[in-house]
Amino acid sequence: MIENKPQRSIFFKWILNNKFTVFLLNILIILLIILLFTKVRFVFAPVGKFLNVVAPPIFLAAVFYYLMEPLVALLERKWHWKRMVSITILFILLVGLLALGISLLIPYIQKQTQSLVANWPQYWQAVQDWLKNISGQPSFRPIKDQLNASTDTITKSIGSWFQKNFVSTFSNIGSAVGTVTTIIVNVITAPFILFFMLKDGGKFKTGLVKLVPTRLRPSTQTTLTEINNSISSYIRGQLTVAFWVMVMFSVGYLIVGQKYAFPLGILAGILNLVPYVGSFLAILPSLVIAGFTSVSMLIKVLIVFLIEQTIEGRVISPLVMGSKLEMHPVTTILVLLTAGNLFGFLGVVLGIPGYAVIKIIIVKLWRWFTRNSELYDSKAAETQNDNRMNTSESSES
Repeated sequence: MIENKPQRSIFFKWILNNKFTVFLLNILIILLIILLFTKVRFVFAPVGKFLNVVAPPIFLAAVFYYLMEPLVALLERKWHWKRMVSITILFILLVGLLALGISLLIPYIQKQTQSLVANWPQYWQAVQDWLKNISGQPSFRPIKDQLNASTDTITKSIGSWFQKNFVSTFSNIGSAVGTVTTIIVNVITAPFILFFMLKDGGKFKTGLVKLVPTRLRPSTQTTLTEINNSISSYIRGQLTVAFWVMVMFSVGYLIVGQKYAFPLGILAGILNLVPYVGSFLAILPSLVIAGFTSVSMLIKVLIVFLIEQTIEGRVISPLVMGSKLEMHPVTTILVLLTAGNLFGFLGVVLGIPGYAVIKIIIVKLWRWFTRNSELYDSKAAETQNDNRMNTSESSES
């Protein structure tokens, strides 16, 4: 006796029993949830204000944590020092180095920086006059209007950027005194956060894993470890390379007699945190100053730049950034453009590690989906095809 199987409707076949359709419905639900959050984002305004207050000292403490944690672990593992003793000694050394730097270097750097800021408008005006003289030549008359339009556009962009990032900041805070107070509070608060991060950093990850269901704890532990390793390797590598770039440019400029050697070297180190384009952006102010000093100084600055790029590319970066995040240059540029457009300079600096964290999480979720779904299981697909063939053969017979 042949049993008659119940007939399934088209709705059941193509909607309820279709994995791809269910997958699209899940995506639609996620997008609707995101849309709902955008409509009620005023509810999260206090959370945003809270993060604006606590994020800067936590970020500053996290940077020093990734720099000091290897030393603390080394002293604890190799020489069997107690963790509190190692942290205390490193704090004393750090405070001593900061005090030495403030007493010896800060006054000199401050004097040069003030001179550079005071004289920079003259250099910029000289560059504009030079461009106007070139554009006045008969051979450049066809493109004179285009150069003038481009110069006006750049000037307006710089002015709007300055107004957006500096004037609005001071107006929102209320006064420059508020800004200085905020900086002082962050600098004072960060060491306390850093101390407890070094003391109890391992307990945080353990406590976070305990909040996850038991069957997800091994994968969560592995994911957190990968995220921590990626962020730590990137921060340590970038800061180490930036420090040596600052040293090489400063020493090179001092040797060749370039004006404002220390401010330009510090600027080069800071901008080197931006991958690929940082060093080339940092050399532009130095070229402008050297160009209006003498032709020989311009050549010397270019030689310093070539030597620095050679040492950085062939010695420092391969040694320090051996565990650097592996990213295609096109991906890096796209991430920098997107993060910079959304979050400004902070986005440019933190865009790469942020992308690494998101990438690790997405890869983990994708592997879980492919492992628990039959859409990417070749054995399951072969078994399903065999079952279909057997069913069709039995129905024919």
